[in-house]
Amino acid sequence: MKIRGDILRTYQSIHTWTGIVTGLVLFIGFYAGSLSMFEEEISHWATPSSHHLPQIPADKFDELILKASSSFDKAQQDFTVNFNDNLSPLTWSEKGGGRGLQLNHVIRHATLSEQGELVTQANLTNELGDLIDTLHRTAGIAGKIGHEDVGVIVLGIAAILYFIALVSGIIFLLPTLVKSFFALRTNKGANRFWLDSHNLVGIISLPFHFIIAITVVVFAFHDVFYGGLSLAYGDEPLFERGEKSKVEYTIDQLPPIASYLKKVDELTEGYTVKSLDFSGLSSSRPSVGITIINHQAMMRNNTGDFIYMNPYNFEVSFSSVQMNEEDVYTPLVASFFSLHFGGYAGDLGRWLYFIMGLLGAFLFYSGNLLWLEKRRQKQAVQTKANRFMACLTIGVCLGSILAVVTTLLASKWFYLIDVQVNNHYLTCYYLTFFAALTYTFSRGASRSAIHILYALSIACLFIPLTTLLTIALPSLALWEQEPFPSFIFEFVTLVFAAAFYYGALKTKHRAYYGEPNSIWALPVIKVSEDLADKALSSA
Repeated sequence: MKIRGDILRTYQSIHTWTGIVTGLVLFIGFYAGSLSMFEEEISHWATPSSHHLPQIPADKFDELILKASSSFDKAQQDFTVNFNDNLSPLTWSEKGGGRGLQLNHVIRHATLSEQGELVTQANLTNELGDLIDTLHRTAGIAGKIGHEDVGVIVLGIAAILYFIALVSGIIFLLPTLVKSFFALRTNKGANRFWLDSHNLVGIISLPFHFIIAITVVVFAFHDVFYGGLSLAYGDEPLFERGEKSKVEYTIDQLPPIASYLKKVDELTEGYTVKSLDFSGLSSSRPSVGITIINHQAMMRNNTGDFIYMNPYNFEVSFSSVQMNEEDVYTPLVASFFSLHFGGYAGDLGRWLYFIMGLLGAFLFYSGNLLWLEKRRQKQAVQTKANRFMACLTIGVCLGSILAVVTTLLASKWFYLIDVQVNNHYLTCYYLTFFAALTYTFSRGASRSAIHILYALSIACLFIPLTTLLTIALPSLALWEQEPFPSFIFEFVTLVFAAAFYYGALKTKHRAYYGEPNSIWALPVIKVSEDLADKALSSA
């Protein structure tokens, strides 16, 4: 396929600059998004097993609810029934709570002893998984405009430019796409290898990137879309609000828990109930949010679908599951969420999204490196702008990863020293991130890249070592580790420790033996000093 050279250069320029402008925030969004595929597992891993109470048989839930509501006033209004063996059977809010991220949310857990006695304890919730998801949605950019996060709006704008970068990238690659699709030319220098890798990852994962770009725009600017629809609807509300009931309910009228499981079986096919979230039980507007799972279906989220209904008369008010064939709106909206959050194909789908998210982050990181190398080829001397962009790329990308890994590492230590974990998560992340960014600008991109990669490798290695320490020392053993889910997490961190260590070695080799006028090369004097220090230490 032949395309005029001036047209190709135009689209290449568009691709380059849209990628450079958006690459850093999208890098954070993608790698944090890959971690958020296991949001619940991360929070569970970070929470001491002593913070959960033993699960009970299904036929004991009604007895537990009766005893809890009789002993605690707050349990008469709102509570959650969990069917997950790793969670307490019954919980309710003691302090904080509400919608959105709550760093000071204290919940009370309840279960029954073997003798049928009520057992409770109150603990601060662990929001590590939610914080990583917030990082995914906002790129760590704080603040709000109205009720919307500034970071969400920034990522929405970035997604629009990102879509343009995808289209322009395809156009200027078309003439050479067939012959160079799977070409990874390792014998033509590091720059050619990075370019081939960048193109290969981009083309293979293109459908995934289109899905993410479009859905991010929809999520970020849904208020604008609804505002446009209001022009067509006029004074008629987009969403009908149910009429307030004249009936005042009390918890004494609550049907048995088994009746909700039966109702879900009637309304859906192939779904199992994950949890029941009751609210406003002693009011005229009671509700139960039922989280349901079906790994064979296209769920709204990888954590499940949901149904909201009146807990007393089972009247459905809202559902993410299609209830009848005439309903075309529900599956359409659910598909946007499902495609973005990987709510299909079960655990295989989640792992694929995890890998694709990491590859997406690589795409933005490698794009910035390629731009910097191209600038080097055009200029004999590196400009301040080039060095600034190199430091910004290393500091933001590697610094953000180091901040998350350090927070994961610190998680169990926070419990051991008995501090408010959620606020310390934020402190740990931002302190590490800005420390890495400051270090990068003070020491230069090349040297700091080597050091941060080494730090990442060490931090990843210390995560499983910390887990072993908490198990080996009885005084520190707040966790009774489950063999399978826990040690998958530890194994993955070991894989990343090896990957970061290998990356540090390759970066160091390029700094010493690569192009001398490259932005990634260490100054000659510094190289000589380092080699001399190494020779003295070996002697």
